[in-house]
Amino acid sequence: MTLKRCPSNPIVVPGVHDFRRVSVFNPGVIYDNGEFLMYERAAGSLRPFKTSIGLLRSKDGINFEIASDEPIFTAEMLGFPDGSVEDARVVKIDGIFYMCYALQPYAFDCWPTGISLPTYYPENYPEWAENGVEPMMTRSGIAISKNGVDFEQLCYTTPADIDDRDNALFPEKIDGKFAILRRPMQYVGEEYGTDMPGMWISFSEDLHDWSKPELLATAEVPEWEGLKIGGAASPLKTKEGWFVLYHGVDSNSIYRVGAMLLDLDDPRKVIARTRRPILEPEMYYERFGLVINNTVFPTANLIHDDMIYIYYGCCDTSISLATVPLDEMLDLLLNEK
Repeated sequence: MTLKRCPSNPIVVPGVHDFRRVSVFNPGVIYDNGEFLMYERAAGSLRPFKTSIGLLRSKDGINFEIASDEPIFTAEMLGFPDGSVEDARVVKIDGIFYMCYALQPYAFDCWPTGISLPTYYPENYPEWAENGVEPMMTRSGIAISKNGVDFEQLCYTTPADIDDRDNALFPEKIDGKFAILRRPMQYVGEEYGTDMPGMWISFSEDLHDWSKPELLATAEVPEWEGLKIGGAASPLKTKEGWFVLYHGVDSNSIYRVGAMLLDLDDPRKVIARTRRPILEPEMYYERFGLVINNTVFPTANLIHDDMIYIYYGCCDTSISLATVPLDEMLDLLLNEK
């Protein structure tokens, strides 16, 4: 099976406004009232590398127009004027938009290496040490909106003292509880049952108090998951189970994409999983970019007209789209050896 890349890729590129002048990537996307809403992560500079969430709209899911001259969600709204909010993942439950986001509270510089991961420099910003926060520590939270535009902080979903991102909320309650995917970086070692960062799941009745994370999945194929795995987009409900995209990172920091199915009634159970990546860096815009090369990073998926639309960041520089028939994807998962 091959995902079909949109011929217009990359479908969203930086520019036009200062807050998105340098890069746009890792979007949340939702289809609502006949239009696609995209919540891009946007950077206006590399020094500091400060990102916020911008809004775009589209009628066809391909041709997006910028919907706001300013970002609609920022770290300043959380009380951190020099920080960054990142990687929006958006679902709508009972008429309310829920945006999972990651927060880095203070500034840092980004120095691309042109090889793999960039070098980050928080040392130029004393706020990290002054406030007792480990440099580059990332905390996750949820913001809510009634109209999909005006968001306000609801809660944090992870503690402040661990690096826990890739949070993705399930689009409906399961057995009366909210469910969320997580990736706590410090949960590694014998006591956690994994020797590298993996995917975890937590539950909550009110979005404020979360159950102790339970290990959901670990890296299984060293060739492309050898460094870590993490949840990608919010799960999608299908007839065969919860469809979940995840990213795998190898020892060369190449980001690829896999998929799994979770049990509909008990999403702690993985019932199917791809052994090979379903998407990996192949095209020029996926292999070379301003920030991190060889990266495809999907943070949004949705089902529209029996097709799965997968929106992904390319090299932390631009945004692309790939599609696949829903039945074809489910057949692949259920017949994977």
